[in-house]
Amino acid sequence: MKILFSIVLVNLFLLANAQNTSKPKIEFRGVWVATVVNIDWPKKPEDDFAKKQVDFIEILDLYKKMNLNAVIVQIRTAGDAFYPSQLVPISKYLTGKEGQNPENNFDFLNWMISQTHVRGMEFHAWLNPYRATFDLNTEILSPTNNFFTHQDWMIKYGTRYYYNPGLPEVQNHLVSVIDEIVKNYQIDAIHFDDYFYPYKIEKEFFNDTLAYKKYGIKNQKLDDWRRANVDSLMKKVHFAIKKIKPKVQFGISPFGVWRNKSVDSLGSDSQAGQTNYDDLYADPKVWMKNKWIDYLAPQLYWSLDNKRASHRKLINWWNENCENVNLFIGNGTYKIRLDKDKAWKNKHEIPNQIELARNVKNVKGNIFFSAISLQNKHKDVVELISNLYSEPALPPSAPNNDCSKPETPKLKQIYRLEKQIVFEFENSFSTNFEFVILKKHSSQNDKSDIKKQVASVYDSNKILSVDEDSLQPDFQYEFTFFNQNAKESEPFSITFDEITAQTISKK
Repeated sequence: MKILFSIVLVNLFLLANAQNTSKPKIEFRGVWVATVVNIDWPKKPEDDFAKKQVDFIEILDLYKKMNLNAVIVQIRTAGDAFYPSQLVPISKYLTGKEGQNPENNFDFLNWMISQTHVRGMEFHAWLNPYRATFDLNTEILSPTNNFFTHQDWMIKYGTRYYYNPGLPEVQNHLVSVIDEIVKNYQIDAIHFDDYFYPYKIEKEFFNDTLAYKKYGIKNQKLDDWRRANVDSLMKKVHFAIKKIKPKVQFGISPFGVWRNKSVDSLGSDSQAGQTNYDDLYADPKVWMKNKWIDYLAPQLYWSLDNKRASHRKLINWWNENCENVNLFIGNGTYKIRLDKDKAWKNKHEIPNQIELARNVKNVKGNIFFSAISLQNKHKDVVELISNLYSEPALPPSAPNNDCSKPETPKLKQIYRLEKQIVFEFENSFSTNFEFVILKKHSSQNDKSDIKKQVASVYDSNKILSVDEDSLQPDFQYEFTFFNQNAKESEPFSITFDEITAQTISKK
């Protein structure tokens, strides 16, 4: 029985107020874990096996304690991988040398996913698709790096090399990279950030002229052709994911400004120096319209009332212009007390942004950049965020998922294990992560939620454990399943006396 419990999530939480609408049951609460140049993890690529594990668990435990429900972990930084791949070499940020395998060929990605899921959190695999190298020092690259095996795919721009988005073979390669991940790992989502075509560098030209001449349509402008290339990849990735595992989501975290209103009347009231549409050749509006993505998380890393790019104005723009997706907001926790904008000295800046998001109709949650920003620092801000997240919440499912009610709980048996009363159900939970809510009714018919569990079904979980001391005579208890689409099952009810009579002992 102890072995069974090791694969079952039992996370029980006292509820302060079940009717408090400011504490939603469905809300995305994520954090980016950046691995490029070892921003968040591993702290040093030369760290030994055990140190890397301890440091990753420290991240998970901090954000689990804060009731976050997802981590977005960077597993591809620049033509590399944080997992064993047949297509690209192991990242130097994982082992210290590109192409060098971890100790004992350990699969860190599989382990990270397992550690994340056992804490009842989602694992989103974050990839940077087009960045091929992080600098121009190609001598440190593995011989298997695409820089050597497919130099015709590469474009030098600034201090880096990039994959040429206009080449069909590049798009097919990137889709193969996604295929490999989705087939081999139990991830919850594929996640792209804001790097599509590179941010523009003054007086430099991204030299994709030959590809444009070869593949551009007659009378098609260069800018339109580049946007079409990105659109093509997005479409291909979407269909590749859904063909293999339909429940795996595809999410994008674009730069926070689509277009400035000064350029396009449909754009936002902002003065961003670069934008998605005009500079990165990325058009999230097209992806949403065509249902190629499941969620969008624009990076609104500005303060609420920033003069050039107001977080407040931009969140409203994205709210008004989103369709067919879950909308999350990217928050720049890395700026707390470190930015020239004085607003970031205010400990309430991020909490106020979270509360604003909760009051905007289409916004379903927040993601913080990045993990290190709240680790062992800004304790006053962490406390304020934790207060807002004092109760656990489920990450929302994809908008087009089935919205039917979960099946009513059917009790199989009740047993005592140490100081826990364990309720085992015949029917397993129907989605990846669900609430099981236990309500108690007094003789005065007062009803309150006294326990809440976030359960994982990766191991066909059918078990809910309750502290024995929390069950009291003269009360009736009611179980409901509550799924990711905010649908609650019909209740299963049982009295204290019935629980006592049916409980058996197990070892």
